[in-house]
Amino acid sequence: MVGKARVRRRVMRGWLGASALCVAVAGAAGAQEDAAGLGARLKQDAAVAAALAAVEANEPRLLDDQARLCEVPAPPFKEERRAALYKQLFEEAGLVNVRIDKVGNVLGERPGLQPRPHLVFSAHLDTVFPEGTDVRVTREGPYLRGPGIGDDCRGLAVVLGVIRALNAAKVVTPGTITFVGTVGEEGLGDLRGVKHLFAEELKGRIDRFVSVDGTGLGITHIGVGSRRYRVTYTGPGGHSYGAFGLANPIHALGRAIAKVADFQVPVEPKTTFNVGRIGGGTSVNSIAFEAWLEVDMRSADPASLKSVDASFLKAVETALAEENERWNQRGRLSVDVKLVGDRPAGRTPESAPIVQAAVSVTRALGLPVQLDEGSTDSNIPMSLGVPAVTIDGGGRGSGAHSLGETFDSTDSWKGTQRALLLAIALAQP
Repeated sequence: MVGKARVRRRVMRGWLGASALCVAVAGAAGAQEDAAGLGARLKQDAAVAAALAAVEANEPRLLDDQARLCEVPAPPFKEERRAALYKQLFEEAGLVNVRIDKVGNVLGERPGLQPRPHLVFSAHLDTVFPEGTDVRVTREGPYLRGPGIGDDCRGLAVVLGVIRALNAAKVVTPGTITFVGTVGEEGLGDLRGVKHLFAEELKGRIDRFVSVDGTGLGITHIGVGSRRYRVTYTGPGGHSYGAFGLANPIHALGRAIAKVADFQVPVEPKTTFNVGRIGGGTSVNSIAFEAWLEVDMRSADPASLKSVDASFLKAVETALAEENERWNQRGRLSVDVKLVGDRPAGRTPESAPIVQAAVSVTRALGLPVQLDEGSTDSNIPMSLGVPAVTIDGGGRGSGAHSLGETFDSTDSWKGTQRALLLAIALAQP
């Protein structure tokens, strides 16, 4: 905690310095005031105004890119085809050192006058939909429909829109921006893309982090943590009549699920649990030799998440013991508990300069301010004490994570403008 407080003080003191796009201030209080008023001042700069105008003019092209990207499949752990297209678009947009790292993230740099501050501005490549899903996009007036069209094809498109607008208006930022398309944000991807950025690819070189994820105009500054397990009960199995009396993995699974269903968790901080998938068995007249479940538990509060996690692990072991005891250890079962997802909870304080800057640029564009919590790529930097927020990409969405996902592009350019202005703001020293 002491280290994180020290980082926040350092960021606040050095938030703004003298440059063509900002005004130097002195002291932490002054820096905080500057972050709060930054959006309005940036809009007065001629280059920034030109970039904002370019966003609105280029939104039709951006919507084409959004649909084009979405029609390239990116199922969990198989994002390669979409990554290749995104790399091509980064290169066409003039970024330098464009590359795909060893876990599949796409990176491209837009150098500033100095290497630091270094802003990472990202969206995620993957979707929740399995291989073979029909990902064709249909369009009717302002509506685009297709799996993933809002989450996160919209974010990917907005990142491209920011790059192109900066270039169109020849905006020179004091700091460097690395634009990224990450892998592994959804499902069992376990944030592997952004974890790699902070652990290896850009370790120690990220000063601020923004993820563009989904639709609307929210600002997510609280990271909801999660723990996910795959639990497998196993035994010898046998004929349902002839081998009757053997311990049954499916019965053990049922005992565990019943215990989970009776968990009592706090309403505030919101803490949740869900058994999302189950499986096992070979036929109706067989005692299963295997049964499994997958569970997801979430909270923005690390202590609450730890508590429900402990309750779940106890339930799994108690169910095993009860099933074995019920049948006097005949066909004794065993259990394998595998952690398949670990997203740390995190928080960027509402008073932090990065949040105040996001609020400032939102207000400067006449947009409503909505502070949210959620589980996104920003969980990782938040948990590490690196200033981070996730912003929505504009427009309006419905049916996220469904085959009928829809994006209403009415005034969606306003979300792209907000992303642009925030990128410029966070590239200030």
